[in-house]
Formats: sequence, structure tokens, C-alpha cells
Amino acid sequence: MTEEQLHVNPSSASCARDISASMHVNPSSVSDISVSMHVNTIAPLTNVALCLNALEQAIHRPAHLPGLVSFYGPSGYGKTSGAAFAAVKHNAYHLECKSTWTKKAFLSNLMKEMGMVARGTIPDMADAVAEQLSLSGRPLIIDEFDHLVVRRIEELVRDLYEGSNAPILLIGEENLEANLRFNERFHNRILRWVPAQPAGLDDAQLLRRLYCPDVEVGDDILQKIVDITRGCTRRISINLYTVHSVATEQGLGRISLAEWGDRPFYTGNAPKRRV
Repeated sequence: MTEEQLHVNPSSASCARDISASMHVNPSSVSDISVSMHVNTIAPLTNVALCLNALEQAIHRPAHLPGLVSFYGPSGYGKTSGAAFAAVKHNAYHLECKSTWTKKAFLSNLMKEMGMVARGTIPDMADAVAEQLSLSGRPLIIDEFDHLVVRRIEELVRDLYEGSNAPILLIGEENLEANLRFNERFHNRILRWVPAQPAGLDDAQLLRRLYCPDVEVGDDILQKIVDITRGCTRRISINLYTVHSVATEQGLGRISLAEWGDRPFYTGNAPKRRV
């Protein structure tokens, strides 16, 4: 990882600790990332802080520097959760792209996010979006940006940036940077590439408060879960929910590896069928 890829303001080292969090969990949404999407309730995980910092670099950049930044990493690392927090923090427009979107679908959905009526030709719509970005002064966060790159729609995003000079945060998977190298006109307008980081024990401790508020889960279990999931926040969340369920069923107020025994942890792999 190079300094160019991960440039964090000195104050952001403690950013995750400074983000206030009122933690709430809905057991029916275990497959979702480990935070509740209420306006001001989001766990202050490392990647929440990194995503916020990435957007702020674009917002506070010198006027002569490009205003596109990218926050990228593997699925399940909490990028979308970070985007949700950053959007609320800076009143940003926030759009999550779909794999089926064409240029018109992208612009139509973006205009709806902006509270605009989606109408006109594609050039008309693009001009209207760029004008709204410029007049509002609000940043734009585009999640699942990979879908636009696959369909070669990233040039439309560049048009929106050139027409507005708005700070734009692009969120995508691990190979996003490599997939954009073919388009130098776009690639060289990226101010920073900020990689999402695998969750560590500190993150798991925060998630423990979220998923196991009434059960004391030992750090030995947390570290085992972090290791076996390779820091995937979503799978850490699933395992913590499972640990809480087991402890509740067994009537345990505290659970460690000793009480967990030889029960398997969830890695994402389907269990082998026993015939």
C-alpha cells in the first residue's frame, strides 16, 4: 500500500473513536453490514472513519486539484455503511448503482435522489444534474461504481464532475482502480485512492456491543472470529449474532472459547454434506 493510495489526515487516526454511535440491531437483517442505517446511528468502525476522511479530502482540496476520490475494497468490509454515515455528515447526495443501469437509468435515479423530475434527453439530464450539483454545493457519493465502469458509463460521471466541480466519492470493489486504468482521462482525475481495511479486534469489540449487548463475549472469541473471517465485517457480524444466539439458548451470561467448544464459526463456505 503506497502513501498515494492511503493518505489520511493526522486527525483521522482517532476519527473512529470520535464518531458518536447509538447502536441498534435488527436480528432480521443479519446479512446486512453491522450497523443500523438510522440517520445518526452507525458504529464507529475503522472503515467508517476512512470513508468519511476520503470524502473530506475531496471537499477540502485546493481548488486547482481534482475532486474525485475513491474508497475501494472487498465486499463485506463496510464501505456502504461508511458511505451512509459520510452522506449524513456532509449532506451528500448518495446513490447506490445497480448492475442493470444504463446511462438513462443512472441519471434518472440520480435526479430522483436530488429531488428533481427525471425528464429530457440524456444530455439534458446530465446538464441538469451538473447544474444542481454546482448550485447546491453538496457532495455526491456513488456506491457500487463498478457497475457503471463495466458498462463504460464512467465518462458520464466525469462529465458531471467537469460540469460542476463537485466533490465526488466513488465506492467500489477491490479491482476498481485496475478496471479504470484503461481510461486515463478519468483515472488521472482521482485525487486519492483510499483502500478499505480488514476489521481488527477493536472493530469486533464495537460490534460486540451492537450484537451482544446482554452477553459478555470474551476477547478470545472475538479474535478467533476476526482471524477466521479475515476481517470481513459482515461475516464478523453474522458470527457475533450466532454467538449471542448460542449463549442465550444455553442461558449463559458470559461465553468464551471454552464455552464455545468445537462449534464451527461461519466463514461463508457451505458445510459439506454428510451422506
